[in-house]
Amino acid sequence: MGTARNGCRADVLNQHTTAIHRRALLSAGLGAAAAPRLGAAPLSHKALVFPRDAGAHPDSAIEWWYVTGYAMDNSADVAFGFQVTFFRSRVPKTQGMQSTLAARQLVFAHAALTDVKGRKLWHDQRMARSSGAEPGQNPNDSAWTSTNDTNIQLRDWSLLRQGPDLQARIKSNDFSIAVTLATSQPVLLQGKNGLSQKGPDSAQASHYYSLPHLQVRGELILQGQRYAVGAGSTAWLDHEWSQQIMPPQAVGWDWMGINLFDGGALTAFRLRDKGGNAVWDGGSFRVQDKLFIFQPGEVVFKPQRSWKSPLSQANYPVEWIVRTPADFYTVRALVDNQEMDSRTSTGAIYWEGLSEVWDSNQRLVGRGYLEMTGYANPMRL
Repeated sequence: MGTARNGCRADVLNQHTTAIHRRALLSAGLGAAAAPRLGAAPLSHKALVFPRDAGAHPDSAIEWWYVTGYAMDNSADVAFGFQVTFFRSRVPKTQGMQSTLAARQLVFAHAALTDVKGRKLWHDQRMARSSGAEPGQNPNDSAWTSTNDTNIQLRDWSLLRQGPDLQARIKSNDFSIAVTLATSQPVLLQGKNGLSQKGPDSAQASHYYSLPHLQVRGELILQGQRYAVGAGSTAWLDHEWSQQIMPPQAVGWDWMGINLFDGGALTAFRLRDKGGNAVWDGGSFRVQDKLFIFQPGEVVFKPQRSWKSPLSQANYPVEWIVRTPADFYTVRALVDNQEMDSRTSTGAIYWEGLSEVWDSNQRLVGRGYLEMTGYANPMRL
């Protein structure tokens, strides 16, 4: 799935001015830009075409490009988890405005770095308005998302296509991420040929594809210390867009995207009601050239151990047993406190973190990211 992130960026918007900007958008009726639309039409089953569908879909209500990864420095001594996410939200009330200052789209960005050895999460966030124009067409835009390919920029934060690879660039006060993400596997179409059902209503769906096993090389900086990363570093890209992604009774979701050491890719998710019961579930398993799409009822999340956030007082299961048609997996967070507070941008508090995965024979078989939303407060897109 993928959702909001945490921390505030002092060199662009300090927390006070970001909060003021967000309140201004809310008072103008723009804060509900991505609110689920009752009675929304079902998404079409049209085939996804690349690189076009790697770009933005400005007519959809919500969209995100979500990179999560594991990075090992070249001395094999220091390990990190990292996250770079860009969100686009369509503002219905401004679509007919002709002014180049009109906020037809809102663009948010979240970034995080998990220091595994130091057992600490560093995070940051941004937000800006966009006219929806292509890059360079509107000098008033401080953010844009291209409709031609994966080219997204919010001031000096970016996720850009460079030849066959993606380049992620994040600069924060405490950390920086500058990595190349090289494709090593074909696109993984989630759901039915890229149309992923998220609830019992056919309108509760998203266009959704993944790029697992991205090969990572580049540089991370944490508090002035530089780390060259490469061998053994892998990432995962999720790209989703939708008109309405959550059933009305759902308060949040649990999701994981795991790069398996044998080259396989595992996705599992469930949407949850306030009682913790599954409203919908799904996922996929790809090994070599064989893809298995999980059907509703085949994925079961069972919490094993929880951690209570001192910030939000939310209790997050940081260890799970996840049953899938592929196997029973144990999923464990590498650091308990990977909670994200994005109340000054997208508004959510959620948990997003680097995790390891064991199979039913208790063998370590993979590594990736676990995401949990709706534990601190109900998730509202």
